[in-house]
Amino acid sequence: MTEAELRRRLPSGLAHNCLAAAGNRLAAVLIPLEPERGVWLTRRSAQMPNHAGQVSFPGGKIERGDASAEAAALREAREEVGLDPAAAEVLGRMDDFITGTGFHITPVVALVPRGVRFMADPGEVQEVFCLPFAMLLDPAAPRSRKVFWRGMEQEFIVWPHEAHVIWGATAKILLDLARRLRGAA
Repeated sequence: MTEAELRRRLPSGLAHNCLAAAGNRLAAVLIPLEPERGVWLTRRSAQMPNHAGQVSFPGGKIERGDASAEAAALREAREEVGLDPAAAEVLGRMDDFITGTGFHITPVVALVPRGVRFMADPGEVQEVFCLPFAMLLDPAAPRSRKVFWRGMEQEFIVWPHEAHVIWGATAKILLDLARRLRGAA
């Protein structure tokens, strides 16, 4: 998608539903969109205390010194993948998401420059990779999977990728983004 298409489909400010956060840990993630390419994701380091080895967006806990969820998402992206906050143009927030593991996540959408380079902090990020817009726009994606866990059948969505399993909160936030890009939000 071109920058113009992204701006048209993701208008400044975006629609945002803020959920009650009672008892959950506040977090913010950055959804970095590179025109003509796709959305940038990370694979978390195996040493991370939460969600080790899983695919995620750059982001983390909102700290007391953060002026906003946007500031927290940009700070975390700088720490995790070396993204200069001045290089990211924040478009707005998407709907809050509360995980089953006790996190209240505010997704922040930003445009990053074409050819952006990331420098992963190996203590936090094992890999940075791009999920192409073609996948987000594919009406057959994501796919549903079922597993038996703790004696019950659980259903969840997975985004197809040749090297990574993209599921959980990241998959659901990507689905929200995909619906917006497809014009079905």
